[in-house]
Amino acid sequence: MFSTRSFGAAKASMTSALVVMTSIAGMSLAHAEAVISFNGQSIDSTLVDAYISGRLQKPVEQATPQEVEALTNELTDVFLLSTLDMADEVAKEPAIAAQLGLQRIGILARAVVGKLADDIVISEEEILKVYEEQIKLAPGQQYKARHILVETQSEAVEIIELLIGGADFVELAKERSTGPSGPNGGDLDWFVAGQMVKPFSDAVERLEDGRYTTDPIQTQFGWHIILREGSRDAEPPPLEGVRENIVASIQSEKLREMIAELKAEASD
Repeated sequence: MFSTRSFGAAKASMTSALVVMTSIAGMSLAHAEAVISFNGQSIDSTLVDAYISGRLQKPVEQATPQEVEALTNELTDVFLLSTLDMADEVAKEPAIAAQLGLQRIGILARAVVGKLADDIVISEEEILKVYEEQIKLAPGQQYKARHILVETQSEAVEIIELLIGGADFVELAKERSTGPSGPNGGDLDWFVAGQMVKPFSDAVERLEDGRYTTDPIQTQFGWHIILREGSRDAEPPPLEGVRENIVASIQSEKLREMIAELKAEASD
C-alpha cells in the first residue's frame, strides 16, 4: 500500500506530468508511430517526444536513455488514467470541463500570438527611435560613494565628530559600519541615484565630490554617513547591448495594438 508520503510524491509527479501535457500542444517532431496504447486509444512518438522535451526543458535528442524510459513510464500512467471510463464522466463535471476549456483556448491563443508575432516587421528606424528615447530618460550622472552605517543617530553623530577631527573615513567604516560594505571601507562603487533608497540618493546628489554628510541620513537600514568620492556623466549602453530588449518591447506594443484592434472589430 502507498504511505501518505509516497502517495503525495506520486500525486506531485502526476501533477507535473499533467502540467506538461497541457503545454505541448502544437509541438511536432520528426516521426510519429504508436508507442503507447490502452483501451483502444494510443499515443504516438511525436507526443511522447514532445512530453519528454517539455519535462526536461531541453531537446529530446539530449535526453539520456534513463530519462527517456522514466518519462515514458510517467506518461504511460497519465495516459492510462485518461482512457478509463471514469475519465469520460469526470470530464463532464462543470469545474473540470471549465478547466479543459480554459486550457484549450489558452493553448490556441498562445499559438495565435506566436504566429502574429512572426508577422510583425520592426524597422531599424523604430529601434533607433526607442533607443534614443531611453537614453533621454536615463540618469545623467553616476556617483562613487562610501558610507558608514550604524544603528543609532547618536553613534552617527559621534562618527561625524571624529571625521571633523581628522579621522580617516575608510578606517572608520571598517571599524564601525554594520553594512556589508564595511570591510571594504564602505565602498559602494559607481551607481546612479535611482539605485539607492531616496533619502540616501538625495543626500548623494546634494553633496560635492570629496565631501561627506555632516548630518546623519536615516533610511530603513539605519543611520548613514556618506562620502561622495566622485561623479561622472553616465554612459548609455551601446545599442547592440540592448537591441534584443528594444525589439521585444516594440513587438509587445504592436501585439497589444493588434489585439486592441481585433477587440474593437469583433462582433458580440
